[in-house]
Amino acid sequence: MAEPTEVRIPDIGDFDNVEIIEVLVKPGDRIQPEDSLITLESDKASMEVPSPIAGVVKDIKVQIGDKVSQGDLILTAEVASETTAKRDAGTAAPTDSAPEPQTRKPTESEAAAATPREVGSVDCDVLVIGAGPGGYSAAFRAADLGLKTLLVESYADLGGVCLNVGCIPSKALLHAAKIIEEAAFFGANGIDFGNPRFDLEKLVGWKQKVVGRLTSGLKSLAKQRNVTVLQGNARFLDNHRVEVDSGSDTRTLSFRNCIIAAGSRPVAPPGFDLSHPLIMDSTAALKLETIPARLLVVGGGIIGLELATVYHALGAEITVVELLDRLMNGADADVVKPLRRIIDKRYQRIHLNTKVVKIEPRADSVKVTLQGEGAPAEASFDRVLVATGRHPNSDRLNLEATDVQVNEQRCIVVDEQMRTSVPGIYAIGDIVGEPMLAHKATHEGKVAAEVCAGEKSAFDARVIPAVAYTDPEVAWVGVTEEQAKAQALDYQVGTFPWAANGRSLTLGRDEGLTKLIFDGRSERVIGGALVGPNAGDLVAEIALAIEMGADCHDIGLTIHPHPTLSETVAMAAEAAAGTLTDLYMPKRGR
Repeated sequence: MAEPTEVRIPDIGDFDNVEIIEVLVKPGDRIQPEDSLITLESDKASMEVPSPIAGVVKDIKVQIGDKVSQGDLILTAEVASETTAKRDAGTAAPTDSAPEPQTRKPTESEAAAATPREVGSVDCDVLVIGAGPGGYSAAFRAADLGLKTLLVESYADLGGVCLNVGCIPSKALLHAAKIIEEAAFFGANGIDFGNPRFDLEKLVGWKQKVVGRLTSGLKSLAKQRNVTVLQGNARFLDNHRVEVDSGSDTRTLSFRNCIIAAGSRPVAPPGFDLSHPLIMDSTAALKLETIPARLLVVGGGIIGLELATVYHALGAEITVVELLDRLMNGADADVVKPLRRIIDKRYQRIHLNTKVVKIEPRADSVKVTLQGEGAPAEASFDRVLVATGRHPNSDRLNLEATDVQVNEQRCIVVDEQMRTSVPGIYAIGDIVGEPMLAHKATHEGKVAAEVCAGEKSAFDARVIPAVAYTDPEVAWVGVTEEQAKAQALDYQVGTFPWAANGRSLTLGRDEGLTKLIFDGRSERVIGGALVGPNAGDLVAEIALAIEMGADCHDIGLTIHPHPTLSETVAMAAEAAAGTLTDLYMPKRGR
C-alpha cells in the first residue's frame, strides 16, 4: 500500500501566517483536483486552497484558527492512482510501483501540455493589454468564466496608472492634506498641535505602502484565478497576434480574443518640455520630490486642482492658470462656487481666460509669459505643474498593423459590447474616450470579458459619476442644470445647504451644498451634485437613484440616518417635493 500523500499550502503570493477560517473536508471525503480544502483570510483578501490531487482524505492536520504559510501541511490523502483504478475495474494491475504522487498543482504550461488545448493553435482565449482597473477586471472576469487568460502590463506591478501613479497615490496624499487642514482648523478652536513638520521621505513611503498593499493583492488574485501575467509593452503584429517586449526579450502571442485596456497618459501643450526637472506632469508631481515655494498649476480641472490641494497643504504658494472661463468644467457653476470661495483665500492667484504663451525654464526657476485679463504679463515660479488633459495610448500599440478604427481624438471606436471594428478585438477604458475614469473602465472591462465568453452583455450605464477630491470635494452625476437649460428640458431643482445640516457643522464645515435635478413631469431624478466633505461617497446614492428611476418622493421618504451628510440628499429631494421642514420654504404651486 502506497504511503499517504501530503498536501501542503501552495504558493499564495505575498501572504504569510494567514488564518484558516474554514476547513471544508473531513477524513474519509473523496476529493478531486480543484476541490476546495480550506479557506484562508487575511487583511487583504480571503481565498480557498484547492486540492492538487484526486484521492481520499486520511488525516486533517489543521484546524480553524491556525495560521499557515506556504509549505505548511494541510492533510494527508490516499491518492487514486492508475493502479487502484485498474484493480477497481477488475483488470490485473502491473507490478511496477505506483507513480510518484503529485503534491502540487501543475503550472499552466504543464497543464496545457498534458491536456488537449481547447483554444486550438492560439496561446489564449483572452489576451488583455493593460492591467489598470479596467484591464484587471476584464482579465479576472474572463478567468472566472473559464477562459484561459493572459494579462500584459507595462508597469512592474499590476494596477496600471490608477494604482501605481494615479488615483490611489493621489488620494493618499489628499488625505494627508486633509489632516493638515483639519489640524489648522482646530488650532483656532481649542486643540493646538503646533506647526506641522514634514518628512517627505516618510510621507512618500507611507503612500507607497498603500499602493503596495493593493498591487500585491492584485498579484494574489491573478494567481488564484490562474491568470498568466506578463510584464512588458505590447504591440500588434496583425489582427490575431501581438508582440510583448519585456526589455530583455520579446515574445509573440496569438489570441482568440483581445481586450485593449492600455489607458492614457498626461499631455502637455506645445512648448512645455516635460523632461525638464522644473516642469512636471501629474505622474512626476506624485513623487513629491520637493515642495516648491511657488508652484504654477496650468489647468484648472480635476487633476490640477487636486494636486494644488496637496502642494498647498504642504506649504507651496499656488497660482492656477485656466484657459476657460471657469474652474472644473463640466460641473454647474453654483456647485463649484463654494470650492472657489475657499481656494481664493488659500491660493496666491487664480487666473481664468488666461493662456500660457511662453515658458522659459532657467537653472532654478521657470519664467512664464501669460496672456489674459488681470494676469501679469510675466511671472516666475519655482516649478510648473502641467495638468491640461490626457491622451489615449492608442499610438503606442502599432494599431496600424490591424484594421482597428480610431476617431479624430485617436480613441478606439467601440460599440456597446466594447467591440472594435475587428472581430475578436475589444477596447475599454480611457483608450475609448471620455469620460476617462477608472470606475467606467471597470464596468466596461467586465462587459468585454462576458461578451468574449459568449454571454449577452452590454455597457448601458445611464450615468457615470465624476468626483474631484479637492477640499471641499465636488461630485456630480447625470444631467447638470446647465445641460438641462441648454437642452430646454422640463425640469425642477431641489437644493439643500449644508449650513443647515447638523453633521456638517460638527465637522466644522458649513460651505457645502446638495443639489438634485428632477424631470418636471415624472419627478424622477435625472441628475445631482454635491460639494463638501465626502461628496465623492455621497454621489453614489444619487447615481443609484437615477439608475433605479427613483423620484423625489422615493428619495425623500427613504429614512436616512441622523445626523449624517447623507440626509442632505433626502432633504434636497424634499425641497423639490415641497415637504421639507428643516428649512422654511414658501409654498409652491402644484
